[in-house]
This record gives sequence, structure tokens and C-alpha cells, in this order.
Amino acid sequence: MSITKEAELAGMRNISEAVAYTLKAMRNHAQPGMTTKQLDDFGAAILAGFGAASAPYVTYGFPGCTCISVNNEFCHGIPSHEKVLAEGDLINIDVSAALSGFFADNGCSFVLGKDVHQHQRLVDASKEILHKAIYSIKGGVRIADIGYLIETEAKKRGYKVIKNLTGHGVGRSLHEEPGEIANYRDRANLRRFKKHSVVAIETFITTTSTFAETLNDGWTMVGNKGGFMAQHEHTIVVTDGAPLILTAMNEIWN
Repeated sequence: MSITKEAELAGMRNISEAVAYTLKAMRNHAQPGMTTKQLDDFGAAILAGFGAASAPYVTYGFPGCTCISVNNEFCHGIPSHEKVLAEGDLINIDVSAALSGFFADNGCSFVLGKDVHQHQRLVDASKEILHKAIYSIKGGVRIADIGYLIETEAKKRGYKVIKNLTGHGVGRSLHEEPGEIANYRDRANLRRFKKHSVVAIETFITTTSTFAETLNDGWTMVGNKGGFMAQHEHTIVVTDGAPLILTAMNEIWN
């Protein structure tokens, strides 16, 4: 969406606060021995307290409130009573929700407890690349150039990017104009970021895979060549200068 009046910005701030606070709280609440369903229920209660509704559930009928992916699962992991978190797990939580007709989206990957499997370097790369990408965005910048920046920065660190998972426009729905914001230079995408537009910028940084494939459950995605992935995401408003980061409260860069 494009912000055209103060009431729209206020609406986006409210839902962005809800998803950002929920993501931060879930990350801090996660601990070894907890199931992903317990963690999802915790997040669902927080969103409900804001009066917000799960965007994946409302939009797609996703069987959970938030997406929680563990280790080799890249994204869209279904919360489960059977999946128990363990020390050193690479966890990704993606929280998107709707409130009063406005949608916001954010996510982060993190290592649970001690980094016993050496995932922290991948997580840090994803965070750093997202920061550089977001602060390179302003009105008039080519969307494909941000994708090129993300992939280039990943390669510098010895990583790859997933090419069929992207950032996207957000605001009045979960996915909207300007469409896909890829993690590589999509030469067919001639669009530019527009001032006042709201977008969700995401990194999908991986150790070995370049495409994500859906498992038989119809939701969970894994790498076509295995390995691990770290994702970080903010909802922002594009300006003529530094972007307005609506989900800054999630503190994923801390």
C-alpha cells in the first residue's frame, strides 16, 4: 500500500507494533523442552491481546497462528505438539497479522541457547545483510538492485540465497504491490521502490540450497539441496531518505 494520510500510518504503526512485540516475546520465551505448539500458543495469546488476527490463518488457512521452522525447515513450519525444541536449534519465527484492515509482517532466525551446531554465523550474516539492504532503499531505487546487493553480500560471506522466496508489498493485505522483492538481481523486474509505499523486506540466506521445496504437509519448506537457512524481516515505509522501520520494536538487530 501507499501511505496517503496520517490515519493509514497510524493503522500500520498499530499492527506493526503488535507483530513486532509478539515476535520479540516469542523469541525470548523459547526454551529447550518446549514444543513449537506451546510457543505458537504463547504468541497467539499476545496477538489476541492486541486484537490482531493471524494473517497466515486468515489469508491462507494456515494450521497455526505463527510459522515456526526448526533446523532444516526453511519456512512455513507448522506448530506441533510433537516437535520439541532443543539446545542449539536453529529456529525461525515468522509473525504476520491483521488489525483494523491493516497487515504487517516480520520474522527472525536465532540459535536457541548455546551455539552447539555453529549456526550463529549464518544468523549474523542474515541480520547484517538485511540491515544493509533496508538502509539502501529509498524512493526511486530499483528493486532488482536490492536483490543484487543481498545476493552479493551473501556470496561474500560464503552463502547463497533462496530464489523462490521473496519480500513483498504489504499493508491492506499480506502480499500486494509491488509484488516480489527477490534476494537476487531479477533482470525482468524493472520496478522501483516508491516513496510512501509499505514493503516487507526479507533475507533468505542459506548454506547450500538455492530453491525451497514444499513438503508433503503442504506448508513446510526445505532446501532443494538441504542445509540451513536464516531469515530476517522488517516491515518498512519507503521515504526519500532512511526508511521508517515500522517493526523496529522486534529488536532483531540487537
